[in-house]
Amino acid sequence: MAGFRDLLTAARQRIREVEPVDAEPRLGEATFLDIRELDEYEQGTIPGSVFIPRGHLESKIENTVTDKGAPIVLFCASGIRSAFGADTLQQLGYTDVVNLAGGFGRWKNEGRPWTTPAVLNPEQRNRYARHLLLPEVGEAGQQKLLESRVLLLGAGGLGSPAALYLAAAGVGTLGIVDMDVVDESNLQRQILHNMDRIGERKVDSAKKTLTQLNPDVDVVTYDVRFGADNVLDILNGYDVVVDGTDNFPTRYLLNDAALIKRIPVVHGSIFRFEGQITVFKPYEGPCYRCMLPEPPPAELAPSCAEAGVLGVLPGIIGSLQALEAIKLLLELGDPLIGRLLAYDALETSFRTFKVRRDPACPTCGEDAGEITIAEYDDLCMPH
Repeated sequence: MAGFRDLLTAARQRIREVEPVDAEPRLGEATFLDIRELDEYEQGTIPGSVFIPRGHLESKIENTVTDKGAPIVLFCASGIRSAFGADTLQQLGYTDVVNLAGGFGRWKNEGRPWTTPAVLNPEQRNRYARHLLLPEVGEAGQQKLLESRVLLLGAGGLGSPAALYLAAAGVGTLGIVDMDVVDESNLQRQILHNMDRIGERKVDSAKKTLTQLNPDVDVVTYDVRFGADNVLDILNGYDVVVDGTDNFPTRYLLNDAALIKRIPVVHGSIFRFEGQITVFKPYEGPCYRCMLPEPPPAELAPSCAEAGVLGVLPGIIGSLQALEAIKLLLELGDPLIGRLLAYDALETSFRTFKVRRDPACPTCGEDAGEITIAEYDDLCMPH
């Protein structure tokens, strides 16, 4: 009957091991896989490593490292658990697996780089449990969301559902720009607010709702007019902008500033029973001016003259905006870059249209000059 030492010796004969001095140059090239327990991982790990506890290795590895030919450096505290782990990975078909000799203990004792990882506390693991079950998100992705910053332009019809779902998802900082007050007519669609908040500043009402939903979220309010004098300062430091504005001057202003700051914009618009959404990622896809070089005449511009909207419609479009923002933050899937998604509520139909970069675009085209931030109030003339 084989004992523990016999099994360990046999496993080591079937795997390859690498000395820390030879493993360190592979940082950033290979996947360093930390298979210790959570309490060990919290005390420190190799920078950039992926954490999968040994007890979950077999069930999670194929969703975490999908390429079975990719190089993997496996480690535990001393190199024993990871020896068995490396043997298991080879049985699962992984062809380039090495065990870190001496484990993290030796790596650290030799003065090689290590870091104390940001980890979720027990309350956060419970709150975001459904995210953690998704291999595409996991603890690393959730931690990234908590460190992310999203700016919402507007706390109205589109901003309300977008803000609620971004806060619920754990986006760590939400900036909200709005200089309006809550009116009773808003409540048909602007679900951040309620009857008790009528007459209150929208940003204050939004902050109360969002912090009650998720205390992890820092809500930064901008109760100001979004204009040429402050747009660059407001955008500074944000990772994504969710555009819930309803007028052309602000859209063109945001477009130009986002190009300067190279911040992607998740654009949404609604009218009566129809909605649209797209993503403008600077210099990778088209910008707003590529899609709409000039605004339509005022009489055809519903964003300048209220024409009515079905109350549930902004909930659909705003939720899609939150989804696209999260995809950008986590680099998930295929964001709507270069694609315009149009929704018809009466038909319950979605259609996708391609939007291409305009080589002659005055702001992002090949020969575009320096972008000047200016007001565009003349684009929206009253009827």
